[in-house]
Amino acid sequence: MSDEVIYTSKVRVEKIRGPLRRTYLPAEEQPIYFSTHSEVAAYYKHDPSVIEERATTLDYVVAATAG
Repeated sequence: MSDEVIYTSKVRVEKIRGPLRRTYLPAEEQPIYFSTHSEVAAYYKHDPSVIEERATTLDYVVAATAG
């Protein structure tokens, strides 16, 4: 195994308001939006009428791990 760095991820995350984040990922033409939903929103007391429900960052981590 080499000590050479073969890839550095260039991701940018912008906080919009509350839990809503706009994220720019490599190889994606459009930004990805993260927020909270269902039990996660209830736990953090996020009002879905104020912030649109979206997938959480945890949802993406689980999907990436399972893939």
